[in-house]
Amino acid sequence: MSENVDRASNLSLVKLSRSGLLFFKFPCGGLHVVDMLTEIFHSLSSGKLKSPQWCHRIFPVQETCVLSEKDLHATVSKLFLDFLRSKNNQDEPIKFAVAYNRRGIDETETKAQKNSNEGSNQQALMDREQCFKVVAAAVKSIAENSVVDLKSPEVAVLVEMLPVSGVPLGSSVAGVSVLPAELISTKPRLSVRSLASDAKATKKK
Repeated sequence: MSENVDRASNLSLVKLSRSGLLFFKFPCGGLHVVDMLTEIFHSLSSGKLKSPQWCHRIFPVQETCVLSEKDLHATVSKLFLDFLRSKNNQDEPIKFAVAYNRRGIDETETKAQKNSNEGSNQQALMDREQCFKVVAAAVKSIAENSVVDLKSPEVAVLVEMLPVSGVPLGSSVAGVSVLPAELISTKPRLSVRSLASDAKATKKK
């Protein structure tokens, strides 16, 4: 990145309300985060890069949106269309899966906010089933012949709840990405691949 010092200097850290999570924001028109993560995995597999000691997983957020049905549908539709345009064969049925992670949002705190006077005027946080329906509808609107495949999807739509500090429940922010199969794992659950190898993870256990 030495030749892009000016652009790199615009990288900013977004404050989250939970420890253990770091959210970095690139300037508009900056690096393509999916390509960047792909390069990291290539470097890890070739031995050019060692597995990081303190970073377990990188989630490449392509877009952020308010966690509402309308905004989520629009965001997924845009990203899925971009994904299909990058594929050579767009006529065959495409297998997809959806993951919704509300990490950083404790259920007991959510209930407390709903019961408080301040939270009573806020909309409830989108649940898992509702999220899946919205995302599936968005995918189908772009690729009618797409089918759900949880075991071996070609592409995964990942929706990550971002516990951005100071944002009220009714304006919850989600990070959304449409990722190819090589960047995801399906066991024990659908998620971005770990930066550590399976052998290394097993040895730690």
